Amino acid sequence: MLLCGYYGEHNLGDDALLDALLAQLPPSVTPLVTAFDQAQISRQHGVASVNRRSLRAVLKALRQCRALVLGGGSLLQDSTSFRSLLYYAALITAARLQGKPVLLWAQGLGPLRRRRSRALVRVLLPLASGITWRDSSSAQLARQLGVAAPHGTDAVWSLPRQHWLGLGGPIVVCWRPTPHLQGEAWKPYLQALEDLAEQTEREVIWLPFHRDQDQRLFDQLQQQGLVGDALVRRSRVVEAVTPSEAMALFRSASLVLAMRLHALILAALAGSPVSALSYDPKVQACATELGCSCIDLADASAEAGALLSSWLEAFEHPPALACLEAMAQATALHRALLTTLEV
Repeated sequence: MLLCGYYGEHNLGDDALLDALLAQLPPSVTPLVTAFDQAQISRQHGVASVNRRSLRAVLKALRQCRALVLGGGSLLQDSTSFRSLLYYAALITAARLQGKPVLLWAQGLGPLRRRRSRALVRVLLPLASGITWRDSSSAQLARQLGVAAPHGTDAVWSLPRQHWLGLGGPIVVCWRPTPHLQGEAWKPYLQALEDLAEQTEREVIWLPFHRDQDQRLFDQLQQQGLVGDALVRRSRVVEAVTPSEAMALFRSASLVLAMRLHALILAALAGSPVSALSYDPKVQACATELGCSCIDLADASAEAGALLSSWLEAFEHPPALACLEAMAQATALHRALLTTLEV
């Protein structure tokens, strides 16, 4: 079974999706995973892989598999590039021409900013043998393109929950570079973070969730003269290699400030108090379902005082257990989809 996704790209969120997908696969299925860092995938999961950045190699691997699963994330989108959308279109088309089933598992759909992208996806969706969406907005967009399928929640919610141990713990920051925050626009967020750390007398741990994109963020902000001395003294960068390592940090945190979707989900699964910063509607939608506070980064009028008040309210107040249980239960339809692959 060829499991196709953004795996082995040093993004803890996509690695967590692979954890969830492998856990939901029927025992009779042998996975072959598309991955960039194939050695990492082999070490962490013990599964065979193929270089996801080589379309030729992936198409060759597909010929040896009996089905194609597009696993989690938002693969059918053109915000990365139209070329990325063509990559997945080629795989779906090749699988169907070979008479093999194609499953869109726990997928997000969009954004589709180009007219040609919407036209292409309108053709691709009916080729799928089965579809589950991770959110209502993806399901709604699919209906507009002519295909109705059920939606649940992000598949990472199916991973086991942990017990929070973070009373008196550090503040963990999972922030990323974003066009919404350039230069001076970072200042109210950094000032509020410094004030929060000073008032609560806590350490601040910067956790890069996408190693290649996020790792240098704190250093870059320092180099731009945006980070106050008190925040510098209280801060350190900690790298997590696996989602489980990230969750270990989260469960010992007094608050997680999450900008990435899967940082928000894994922190909540670790039982940690969370507050979201939304660079994308998917983050806002998840925060709304979870019932946690969320700052829209598109709002240019953010003030440090208001941010601090919001974060203090969330500080050491874990999410409600009922919300976590509801989010996990809504992943059942993704598991049910995979049972169609059983032999």
